[in-house]
Amino acid sequence: MPLNIAKEIAALNRMTVRELRQKHLEVFGDANRSRHKEYLIKRIAWRLQANAEGTLSERARKRAAELADDSNLRTTAPRRPKAPAEASQTVERSIHVDHDHRLPMPGSQLRREYKGETIVVNVLRNGFEYEGEVYRSLSAIARQITGSHWNGYNFFGLKKGDRS
Repeated sequence: MPLNIAKEIAALNRMTVRELRQKHLEVFGDANRSRHKEYLIKRIAWRLQANAEGTLSERARKRAAELADDSNLRTTAPRRPKAPAEASQTVERSIHVDHDHRLPMPGSQLRREYKGETIVVNVLRNGFEYEGEVYRSLSAIARQITGSHWNGYNFFGLKKGDRS
């Protein structure tokens, strides 16, 4: 009975990695330690197709071996000559952004719930706006809201590395 390769491949796609590793053992006769599902599917599908369709003819195998023997194989990659600096088309420059990486870009809004009230702060280029007043720091706004000293970044939930 001929093997329907398309159905076999569809069945492979529904298998778990454990089942694929078991199928690999059945098809190849040796275990495979890979846990990469797509890799296992490709290997098993190739073997199923090779078994169903047949492999290369003996004549093709001999010709491939002749070509491999006649070729001048490199064992290392060729070295590229370095291009002169003036011939380079790529210009590398660093961009300096005068902005704290913990804060969102100017024009953004910070929101926080505090004692049942939603606090909305607009991020400006040189400060913060809260209820129509401009403050130099988030800590000043937190102090205005709570009446005690707070770290502004902590009060608004801005952690190191965040860009919310």
